Amino acid sequence: MKDNLRKKYITAAKKVVVKIGSAVLAGRHDEGLDEAVFSSLAKGISELKESGMEVIVVTSGAIAIGMRKMGLKQRPASIPEKQAVAALGQVSLMALYEKAFNPLGEKVAQVLLTHDDLGSRQRFLNARNTLLTLLGFQIIPIINENDTVAVEEIKFGDNDHLAALVTNLAEADLLIILTDIDGLFDKDPKKDKTAKLIPQVADVDHLGSTVWAGNTIDVFGTGGMASKVEAARKAAHFGVATIVANGMDLDILKRIFSCVSVGTLFLPMEDRLTSKKHWIAFSARPTARIFVDEGAKEAILNKGKSLLPSGITKIDGQFEAGEVVRCVDRHGKEFARGVANYNSADIEKLKGRKTTEIENILGYKYYDEVVHRDNLVVM
Repeated sequence: MKDNLRKKYITAAKKVVVKIGSAVLAGRHDEGLDEAVFSSLAKGISELKESGMEVIVVTSGAIAIGMRKMGLKQRPASIPEKQAVAALGQVSLMALYEKAFNPLGEKVAQVLLTHDDLGSRQRFLNARNTLLTLLGFQIIPIINENDTVAVEEIKFGDNDHLAALVTNLAEADLLIILTDIDGLFDKDPKKDKTAKLIPQVADVDHLGSTVWAGNTIDVFGTGGMASKVEAARKAAHFGVATIVANGMDLDILKRIFSCVSVGTLFLPMEDRLTSKKHWIAFSARPTARIFVDEGAKEAILNKGKSLLPSGITKIDGQFEAGEVVRCVDRHGKEFARGVANYNSADIEKLKGRKTTEIENILGYKYYDEVVHRDNLVVM
């Protein structure tokens, strides 16, 4: 069965991110990863390249391989243990990808990222340039979280989230998330045989309670359907469709790009965010807050205005100009975030004052706005 809407997004895709989960790479094996799965996926990806498409892979599996090498039956609990196991497994993970792609005449490159790499605008752009250069050389980037150095504060949390951010990073047209179930269901398909697959989600922001998005994970993985739905939401706000499908089907990529109705298609938002606004909303990790009065909140939410000094009541946290900050109401609830034009010390002096007073107060004036509308995202 073919789906015209699905065909629209698939045939338009020239650059695709394929996220492959640990459960898929393990295949039918209870211990370690399945080389036959690597070979099958490599063949599918190589065929996409031959058709003129650019492909970026976001992979899990380093910890799974490390666990096998160390004879561990349970996933390590502490960050240092995870880092050590990931360091051991990452070498073999890339060796498996290279072994799978080499016979096909394809070159692969390892790219390891932490949230800090994408949270910094400059490092984000540097990472983008690296990816685009690799693609220009006809090399397939294999991206994983840098588990060997990531700590709790900078971890992506799971590679579904990483894949969604990479979709913006690489300016991709389609995100494919391969997992060990057929897609999004109304109930847990592993526990309820009456569960029905949901073939299409039009508005991922308003799924409601009619779907199952449990956080069930296996011994190798860290995600679950909830993280895949959240990844689809992030991609949707960048104007990119997502397909969540069963990677245990060795022909899954061929079926997807033949526009067969497999998995769940999450449609993109019509009012997509620009790449920079998507970065502000989802890649940056602000810690400081700017409290604003009701008038400023109303102007931002309903009138499309910038944040001016007169609407600011309080500053919480220290930051430099150019950093992303949260805009919160008097109750501390975030409603927007954006790039600050002034540092926290300067804004402390400017709060509640008019824009005409900025130069007299600071001795200089770069902008009338504390956060310009072009660099502001309503959350």
